[in-house]
Amino acid sequence: MRFLQFIIILPILVSFSDTDFDIVIRNGTIIDGSGQESYEADIGIVDDRIVTIGDLSKSKSTNIINAENLIVSPGFIDSHTHAIRGIFDVPTAESSLLQGVTTLTDGNDGTSPFPIKEHYQKIENTRISPNWAVFVGQGTIRQEVMGLENRDPTAVELSKMKLMVKEAMEEGALGISTGLFYVPGSFSSTSEVIELSKVASRYGGIYISHMREEAVDVLKSINETINIGIKAKIPVQITHHKIIGKENWGLSNETLKLVDNAIKDGVKVSIDQYPYTASQTSIRALIPQWAQAGGRTELLQRIDDPRTRKLIVDGIIERILFDRGGGHPKNIFISKSSWNTSLEGKNLAELCIERGLEPSPYNAAMVVFEIIKGGGASAVYHAINSDDVDLIMQHPMTSIASDGPMTVFGVGSPHPRTYGTFARVLGSYVRERNILSLEEAVRKMTSLPAQILSIKQRGLIKEGYYADVAIFDPKTILDKATFEDPHQYAVGVISVIVNGQIVIDQGVHNGNRPGRVIRGPGYNGINN
Repeated sequence: MRFLQFIIILPILVSFSDTDFDIVIRNGTIIDGSGQESYEADIGIVDDRIVTIGDLSKSKSTNIINAENLIVSPGFIDSHTHAIRGIFDVPTAESSLLQGVTTLTDGNDGTSPFPIKEHYQKIENTRISPNWAVFVGQGTIRQEVMGLENRDPTAVELSKMKLMVKEAMEEGALGISTGLFYVPGSFSSTSEVIELSKVASRYGGIYISHMREEAVDVLKSINETINIGIKAKIPVQITHHKIIGKENWGLSNETLKLVDNAIKDGVKVSIDQYPYTASQTSIRALIPQWAQAGGRTELLQRIDDPRTRKLIVDGIIERILFDRGGGHPKNIFISKSSWNTSLEGKNLAELCIERGLEPSPYNAAMVVFEIIKGGGASAVYHAINSDDVDLIMQHPMTSIASDGPMTVFGVGSPHPRTYGTFARVLGSYVRERNILSLEEAVRKMTSLPAQILSIKQRGLIKEGYYADVAIFDPKTILDKATFEDPHQYAVGVISVIVNGQIVIDQGVHNGNRPGRVIRGPGYNGINN
């Protein structure tokens, strides 16, 4: 038997030693994404695959990358983005690739393209630099069928929504996402979400959720998310998990206990997180959801109606004091306003003062009304505690994700996470603060999200896997983007390879756009 094994293995060894590789990465320290300790080895790439790992000092290649004193890891998978906002304007995706990110996912928070098939075709026609995958948004489907009505669906409407989820899964969606904090997802009952999630479950998908509440009712929201997973028999991911509002800081101890208990009971629960103490979303996050029913026209009518205006004002004040406002209007910054760019980079307190008003929560509500009437805006909310961020990050089922759009360089005042999430973890949380080991951080950026999202043959440095590779300097990698000056690329990523093609070369994007659509487990065609 030993002789037979030798005969079988020998030709393979000979073929590798005599092969010229398309790319050889030499002298690097490999962190393979599994969480195991690093090791030194060379990597040989042919076409779009890693074909061998070992001593390739005598091998031949037209592209030899010297990774001495550098880390060689799988390309990072950003499991929660809103990169559809910008990807067609910036198909090269420098802000992500210069952090080592090779795969982006979109369709989060209940909002997604639809139909999925048409969207994927548009991505393929555009030719982008990173890989791309999407979830189907429950909010998008609900709005398509029911508009923005605050009611339960009829049996016919629910059946139609279930068919749309089925279609999306068969066209390659990774799973179903919800934004139960946002309209129209906020109008959905738990049972409605369970019924739609059952469809995604049958196709091997995941349920990924922006929960109903991340402030005072965060524990109820965690329990609802877990219950959906149990009833729909589907893996669940608590997306961009955080604790909002000073009065609620420290509740991560309790939320993580709920997650651990669910995992012990056999429920597949995971988390994604960005490493910042501020969130970003629409200014409408300050408006009570009930007031947004029916869309913009009806919202403006309620604002102008004395009978409902006071209720809306009271709701805004409560959210400024005890929720996303972090207790004061100065903590809410306008990040982008297409109708009035002079608002960008200013907080609500400053905007009050500009208008001759005291920076009180009430006057801030008046400014919010002005912004809503003018055309809306996105905003950054400083209301998260760093201790909660640290604790959530250390949980073994937490992956790293940006939650950011694909920002056009120099436009607006975006959240710095777009430019810095992954580099920030590696530079600040690993090297400077020792919150995570380097091996564990890389696992949270690679194999863990690949495993959770059922992305096959990516997320590890492994023979036979797709050649998505990030090469970075562990001594210099760092985010540069700040809230005051967000348009700054991360530093320390030397080379990035996507599907066997070099995209970042010596810290510079070379213009290559080899990204592919990654379809989910329910895809009814031939997967990539």
